[in-house]
Amino acid sequence: MDLGLKNKVAVITGPAKGMGAAISLGFAQEGTHLALLGRDIAAIEPVRDAARKAGVDAELYRCDVTESTATEEAIWQVQERFSGQLDILVNVAGGTGPIGKTGIETTAEEFDEIVHLNMRGPFNLIRAVAPIMQARKGGKIVNVGGTFGMRGRAMRLAYSSSKWGLRGLTKSFALELGPDNINVNLVAPGMVDGPRFREKVVPQVAAQHGISEVEAAALHASDYALGRVSTDADIAAATLFLASDAARQITGVDLPVDGGWASL
Repeated sequence: MDLGLKNKVAVITGPAKGMGAAISLGFAQEGTHLALLGRDIAAIEPVRDAARKAGVDAELYRCDVTESTATEEAIWQVQERFSGQLDILVNVAGGTGPIGKTGIETTAEEFDEIVHLNMRGPFNLIRAVAPIMQARKGGKIVNVGGTFGMRGRAMRLAYSSSKWGLRGLTKSFALELGPDNINVNLVAPGMVDGPRFREKVVPQVAAQHGISEVEAAALHASDYALGRVSTDADIAAATLFLASDAARQITGVDLPVDGGWASL
């Protein structure tokens, strides 16, 4: 299927690695020009270079997404660079917060830090790009949440709360921006196979159950209906779909990409 993303302009936060990099390069393969935002420009350069090799224009913008003035300045620069065109916003940047702590053990500072990052960043970016999309009579916004924001999770209260909040932000903006032909949706990854899963989660499960890491990975995957852990490519595919006109009649949804856990 041709998703119709060629020559669109997408702003992507958190593009340096993992699903952020996969999403960015997925758009590049579809012919979408990229404005890549992040605090560590050097870390994003390999993604920019790979996107350019795919034949699209890709530019870097240093930006702390939690600072409203910084996001406004970055979006102004994007407009200047792409002659006012801005079709897609993907909010990937975020954090995990404290792990293995109960809500009582979580400090107020830890709670505030992750809620600030996971909610304020998307809030700032949407506020900055929405007027541009409204003037252009359309646009696509995709927020990257998490399945712990759909079912909750013990020992992850701060992170879970921040992702529940991101769902509310998504749905409210979907209602407010819908009349301007702007779709606002959320992709909710489950556990994603990668360094964190292989180096932290799997050893922890193995130690907890007294089994090998191979057995631990299989045990974790057995929690999902499809019996497998998601990949960065799975998250990218869902994001590209929601950013395309193939999803023109979908807005305000939470799309879990987890092999069947949060919704079953």
